[in-house]
Amino acid sequence: MDRDLLDFYTNAPLLELGAEADRIRRQMHPGGVVTYIVDRNINYTNVCVADCGFCAFARRPKHGEGYTLSFEQIGQKIDETKALGGVQILIQGGHNPYIPFEWYLDLLRYIKRNHQIHIHGFSPSEVDFFAKTFRMEAVEVIRELQKAGLDSIPGGGGEILVQRVRDIAAPKKAGADRWLEIMELAHGEGMKTSVTMMYGLGETLAERLEHLARVEEVQKRTGGFTAFITWPLQPENTPTFSHMQKTDAVDHLRTVAISRIALPSVPNLQASWVTMGFKIGQLALTFGCNDFGSLMIEENVVSAANTTHKTTTAEMERLIRDAGFIPARRRQDYSIIRLAEPVAA
Repeated sequence: MDRDLLDFYTNAPLLELGAEADRIRRQMHPGGVVTYIVDRNINYTNVCVADCGFCAFARRPKHGEGYTLSFEQIGQKIDETKALGGVQILIQGGHNPYIPFEWYLDLLRYIKRNHQIHIHGFSPSEVDFFAKTFRMEAVEVIRELQKAGLDSIPGGGGEILVQRVRDIAAPKKAGADRWLEIMELAHGEGMKTSVTMMYGLGETLAERLEHLARVEEVQKRTGGFTAFITWPLQPENTPTFSHMQKTDAVDHLRTVAISRIALPSVPNLQASWVTMGFKIGQLALTFGCNDFGSLMIEENVVSAANTTHKTTTAEMERLIRDAGFIPARRRQDYSIIRLAEPVAA
């Protein structure tokens, strides 16, 4: 790990960190455009055996509040999404031992046959769970999902890609090496993916930088990551971390800025207003972020920890404009659907 980078992250004044991250953003995205996407997060099941210490959403098998959505329920959610201008669904769920692999393939085929939308789904942790449960190679799982209709893979379940931290926070889930291996396999199959970092699990600043360095290494080899998103742990209602302090705005902005600086090969950085609120989301646009994330028609996991913010497309565009940028609606691959109309003087 770059010791100078650690020194800069630890000791530089907040505004100096922000200025350097902003310089890199302007170099990579010189037009002053900030993108966003209209999509919906569909959690197809909350039944999970991963027992992550930071998750308030999951329910153990046989729990009275456990659910698995039907194809029809998922289809209805997609129709509602498309009616609001949505171009993508993010489909993720718990590690549910009762769902057969064919169900996932049938679901993807059903969506493509009846609802035609970009499917961004099944994080590396889910792919690893499928591989173990169904005794398949991870690359075979990816190929089968892709053949059935999966378009891209989200970066969920990354948390901190340092094994010491994962052993505390999510010991039953794909390890750091395995998570990165699955992303690299997906890139090898021609799939684009996003990548995340959820911090605030008791890791050191050096371990956050190790996470970023490992992401950058994979990106240099594959070029498969479209975007990086970082957000802090939401401790409320979680099994293991409810005693932890919530991350403050300064720590978050420092972490966003160092992410932009440490990931020169990852083209896009997303502001996490869903966890931090709109004002901090706007500030993040001058700390290295060029994307305002998703409209989030539906969000369940963060909401389960009593932390979520919701908005409309008009409000998203106003927030981006008020921060001094030009709003643009995008697709998952960051291609622009349309620039927002200029506001009459």
